[in-house]
Amino acid sequence: MSAETPEFAVDPEDAKLVTLARATRARNGASEGAAVRDETGRTYTASTVALPSLELSALRTAVAMAVAGGARALEAAAIVGAEAAVTEADRAAVRDLGGAGTPILSAGPDAVVRAVASV
Repeated sequence: MSAETPEFAVDPEDAKLVTLARATRARNGASEGAAVRDETGRTYTASTVALPSLELSALRTAVAMAVAGGARALEAAAIVGAEAAVTEADRAAVRDLGGAGTPILSAGPDAVVRAVASV
C-alpha cells in the first residue's frame, strides 16, 4: 500500500463482505464482484452482468438478488474491482434498499479497502 492510500478500519462483518465479493469476482472471472448484507444478516453476492441485452454492475445485481430474496433493508455493501469510484447508479440502488448512511466499501482486486462511502 502506498503512502498516499489511506487505510480504513473495517468491521469484521464488513470484511466478510469484501471477501465474498472478491471470491465471487474471481470465481466468475468478472470485472467486479459485490456483496450486500441485509437486516437479518443474510448476504447476497453477485458479479457484473454483461449480456448483449442486459448490463448490470455487480452491486446493482447484488441489491436485486437481495430484493428477490425478501430483504427489506441493507446494513452494508461491498464492491471489489479495478475501479475506485462507486457510480451514482450503484449508490442509488443501495440507497433505495438501505437508506441514507448505508456504507459501501470499495476494494481493489487485492481486497484492500480503498474507500468507504455512505449513500
